Amino acid sequence: MNPSDSMGYAAPTHPTNSPTPPPPHSLSMYPAISIRQLNHYYGHGPLKKQVLFNINLDINRGEIIILTGPSGSGKTTLLTLMGGLRSVQAGNLSILGQELLHATKEQMTLARRNIGFIFQAHNLLNFLTAYQNVEMALEIQDITAAEADTRIRTVLSAVGLEHRIDYYPSGLSGGQKQRVAIARALVSQPKIILADEPTAALDKKSGRDVVEIMENLARKQGCTILLVTHDNRILDLADRIIYMEDGSLVSRSDVAAIAQ
Repeated sequence: MNPSDSMGYAAPTHPTNSPTPPPPHSLSMYPAISIRQLNHYYGHGPLKKQVLFNINLDINRGEIIILTGPSGSGKTTLLTLMGGLRSVQAGNLSILGQELLHATKEQMTLARRNIGFIFQAHNLLNFLTAYQNVEMALEIQDITAAEADTRIRTVLSAVGLEHRIDYYPSGLSGGQKQRVAIARALVSQPKIILADEPTAALDKKSGRDVVEIMENLARKQGCTILLVTHDNRILDLADRIIYMEDGSLVSRSDVAAIAQ
């Protein structure tokens, strides 16, 4: 039996026609992320290789989940599928009740508007200040300039950068740059945060600090976090740890044992 099959999930029941978003009042009925029998492949013909195997997973609203496992186990592939950065090939994956299998480009874009992304490389634009980098995340938001300014200053203050608002990335430390990236991800008040190795380039204290900041802000906003990491120093911050190996989810019930 495939390890992920042991999780006790039912077979997919979602329709496979093009999805339509659920009405706003019904969103609380759905998990933040729901996955059934998800498989994914790279390449074509004789070079085709399966990289994800029968993934079954529910992530509830407000949960902070850590996804860990060896390099090359499929963690980042799964994260990018959840974020609508890759198309779902086989199985079902829904974000806030919206099915992504057979989703159109417009539907994928709509799903991504509910998601904030944080990557190992902070991906800040060096010619923009901390304020301006965060401001970019609000360009597609339907809010006034005054509200945008309030949000930007509030979130930068929340990550401890109220005195670095006008600094360019070259004037910030590695930890401060990652804090700007966190502020940028949260300023649009997304319902889901997907973070890929956000502490990899940071020392122990800086790494833990940025995850605690992200956790505190997300809890205040009622946001769900999925964090991919190899960093055993932050495993205790999660509500739940999911372990991945060779493209499959492996049941690990004792979180404390993994953290050791």
